[in-house]
Parts: sequence; C-alpha cells; structure tokens
Amino acid sequence: MKTNFKGKKIAILGFGLEGKDLAKYLLNEGAKVTLLDQKKGTDLDFSVIEKERIKIITGENYLKSGLLNYEIVFRSPGVYRFIQEILEAETKGVKISSATQLFFDLCPCSIIGVTGTKGKGTTSTLIYQILKESGKDIYLAGNIGKPMMELLSKLKKSSLVVLELSSFQLIDLRKSPHIVVILNITEDHMDWHKDRNEYVEAKTQIVRFQNKKDFAVLNFDYKSSKNFSKFTEADINYFSVKQRVKGSYVADGKLFLELGNEKWVVGKTKDLLLRGKHNWENVCAAVCASYLAGAMVDSIKKTVFSFKGLEHRLELVDTVDGVTFYNDSFSTNPQTTIAAIHSFEEPLTLILGGSDKGLNYDEMGREIARAQNIKNVILIGDIAGIIKKSIEKANFSSEVLMLGKMKMSEIVKKSFEITPKGGVVLLSPSTASFDMFTDYKDRGNQFKKAVWNLK
Repeated sequence: MKTNFKGKKIAILGFGLEGKDLAKYLLNEGAKVTLLDQKKGTDLDFSVIEKERIKIITGENYLKSGLLNYEIVFRSPGVYRFIQEILEAETKGVKISSATQLFFDLCPCSIIGVTGTKGKGTTSTLIYQILKESGKDIYLAGNIGKPMMELLSKLKKSSLVVLELSSFQLIDLRKSPHIVVILNITEDHMDWHKDRNEYVEAKTQIVRFQNKKDFAVLNFDYKSSKNFSKFTEADINYFSVKQRVKGSYVADGKLFLELGNEKWVVGKTKDLLLRGKHNWENVCAAVCASYLAGAMVDSIKKTVFSFKGLEHRLELVDTVDGVTFYNDSFSTNPQTTIAAIHSFEEPLTLILGGSDKGLNYDEMGREIARAQNIKNVILIGDIAGIIKKSIEKANFSSEVLMLGKMKMSEIVKKSFEITPKGGVVLLSPSTASFDMFTDYKDRGNQFKKAVWNLK
C-alpha cells in the first residue's frame, strides 16, 4: 500500500481504540477522513482527535450510502470482513485494509505475533517482560499494551514489537510476523464468524506469509495448532506440557528449553506464581519465543518466576474469613472456564453467565459435573437458563442457584454465604458481559469491589 495519504478520501469503519489510533495517524498524514460507526454519535469519544477535521456518519444506517466514494476503507476489528457493503466496494476497486495491515506495512522492525483462542494476553505480556529484562528495545501492542500506529514514530530497525492478534485482525492480513506463536485453537466468537472453519482459517493468516528465515512456535498438544505447520515455510518449534519437543516443554515437574544441542532447566512448575496448568502452556510458549527473539536464559528464568499474570485472568482478589476469591472475568468462553476449574482443588463456588455469544456449554457442563470439588454454581445474566440446561444434562449433583441480573454486591454476598471456610469463589463467566456490564473489565472490577466491601 502507498504510504502517501495526503488528500486521499479514506473511510474508517468503527471508532473503538484501533479506529481512534488510526484516525489520529491518517489526519496527521493529511488524509480526508470519514468515520462510520453504527453507534450514536453521542456514544462515541472524540476527545483524542480534532472532531472538526473529520466527517462523521453514525447510527443504524451508517452504511446506507455505501463505500464506493472512498479510495481506501479501513475496517476496525469489530466490523465483519465480509459484509455486503465491503464486498461491493472491493469489487469496484476500493482498497480494503485495516490498521493491523497498515502497521505491518510500515513497521521497520521485527514483529512477534501471538494468537490463539485464549492465553494471548498473558503470553504476549510475558514475552514482552522477558525481552525487556534482557535489555531489548521492546514494545507491546495489538489487543493489549499501546495502540499500534502510535508506536511507529518510536520504532527503530533494532526494536521489537509483540502483537497480540485476534481472528478479527488476522482474517484479511497479508503479511506475517517474524516470530509467530500459536496457542490453543478451540472455538470463540461464533457470533462474529460464520462458522468454526472460518475462525480457524482466519488464524492461519498469521503464518501464511512467513519465509524460511522466520520462526513458528506451535502448541504441540493441540492438533489444530500443530496443523499450522502446513501453512508456513518458517522454522518450526513447539511447546508442550505433555512431552519433550524441540522448543520448550514440561517434564517431571520442571520447565525445559531445548533447541539444537542446547538444553536448559528453566525451573520447577510449582514455583510459578501463575495458577493453573493451562498457564504452563503460556509460559512454555513465552520461553521459546523470547529465546528465539534473543532473550538471555537468565532473564527468562528471572521473569517467568516473578510474573503474577494479568488483571481479570485468574486474579487473586482477597481472602475473607477463610474464603478466597478469584476474578477470572476475562473468561468469555467455556474452554477458559474449564481451564480455570482445573486450577483448583479446594471446595469451589463457581459464578457463571452473561450475554449470549452463540457458544455450546455442554462440554463445560460435563466438566462441572465431573469436578468433585464444585459445591455450588451461581448462574447470572441472560444466558443463565442455557447454561443450567447444559449442567443439568450432565447430572450435576450439587446446588445450582439462578440469580439472574442481581447486583454484583448481592451475588458476591450470596457466594460468600454458601462457600465453606478454606473454599474458593471463582468468577469465571464463560461468556460475554454486555447484558449487565460495560465490558469484562467492568464486571471484574465490580466483583473485586464487592469482595473488598465484605471486609
């Protein structure tokens, strides 16, 4: 893509964080920018740009006039790539792009890209922390960290950028990172993608444009992740929590890094501050990828065993009168809730539910019924009835409480009352939050505040 945007008529579809970041960049480049968003104008935040320099079309009919009047249309992640208006514009010669694609086109340094269904944020942040400890000029962006376009002025050829990338961003990407990390690929965002095949196919874009000088770090324990080796020319490396591989793995309660003729013991899994075996996968991925990016082994060891994880991801909130509360509000699909359940052996009260994403909860229901330590399940939000059916189908024998859209303070109070001393209350909703909260952060923050108010 040409980097001269001066005087060009450009549309930005969607005005979230990425849209704002892109709008600022394009205005500075002299582009004639039109913002299109289905939200009402009063619901959008224009404080970061000069509003008078931008044309704004908002509301339900924001695409009524089509997209044929623009030279380039930049799609934000939330806008589905294959809506009729985008496809029509594309067939008539309008360039369709995204902020992610533009960043790849303009970035002067190596990119480490991380994708998967869950664990992207934890793994990306850990890679960033390791490389920072190793003295690298490193930046964290994508769905976490700094906005991408904002970074461009700071980057040098010797810099490194870690990008957390979703299927929304990858679906039409035409360049690949120098180092790619593929975590577990299960199922998510079925309310956006037409089916699971499209979701997985979108993820594969991250490796399809790699060459023999690049690296791919794949999860050996998932067939869908291992299959990415078919789509790349890069040097293939693996991580596993089940067996020895070329890369990083767990064996006999220890983390190993093994590449070529070199082998190191990183440390013992019991010394990790991150809770849950699923986090062993994230740690192994970060160990291998950061080493390939030039991290020192001592920096890997130091960082891995001091890393406490991210907010709203199995976050220890507090212990009140012998009951410990964990905030896993970032869990928005059944697979992450299953992983969270497996992280505890204590008597468990599980808080589930929210708005519907079109996912299937039967497997989660079976795992809940199988887990002998789950003593209570509290169901909240619009999807409570659907989850209840999945749990009942699995013959769960303990108590299920339907609290609906009760205030979080009352939900937490009830969970505290029914959980025995020495037990754990786990908020791991397994679905989206928009029926009751602004987003998963709001949900998690209200949970934490309610826990602290118990004291």
